[in-house]
Amino acid sequence: MLLDHLAVAGETVEEAVSHVEESLGVKMLPGGNHLHFGTHNQLLGLADGLYLEAIAIDPNAESLGYARWFDLDRFQGPARLHNWICRVDDLDTKLAELDVDAGQPVALARGDLKWRMAVPASGILPFENLFPALIQWDVACTPGDLLARSGCALIRVEIAHPDAETLTAAIGFEDSRIAIEIGSRAMRAIFETPHGKRVLSC
Repeated sequence: MLLDHLAVAGETVEEAVSHVEESLGVKMLPGGNHLHFGTHNQLLGLADGLYLEAIAIDPNAESLGYARWFDLDRFQGPARLHNWICRVDDLDTKLAELDVDAGQPVALARGDLKWRMAVPASGILPFENLFPALIQWDVACTPGDLLARSGCALIRVEIAHPDAETLTAAIGFEDSRIAIEIGSRAMRAIFETPHGKRVLSC
């Protein structure tokens, strides 16, 4: 399991994009639509093959008979850092190994990109959405490989949860950029940008 990208959600994609651009001082790039979940996004390339996604429900999308990913059906309030996403080589095997219900694989595509994402039936990830969404890319080059670099690099993701020990054990991998500690539910990401250190938080 490897860190793949971070997601900033908004009630509209314009709000999510504005939050990222104002917080980091850089411009996001066009993304696209996710027809299966009725959402759309814009993207920002980071160092080390990572990227940042601003995502929201597409107001032009048809009504769905199932929950959207990233718990977006319940999203309210200001745009904010909302989820982190980790890459796995074999999604089915990884899901079977977990001690928590991280969802069922959903096959998705946008343009030349093809991937599978684990999405819970409720749309809500374990540990109040602080468990990472799991993705299996079915292409050689991911958005993190293809996006132009923005001059921003992720330094650290800090996650707080009352049951941090269980969350850490459930995730089951170590990354020096990920810090999980006991506390009220919170998440923030610290970046090095062309304008110095900047922070996104939830």
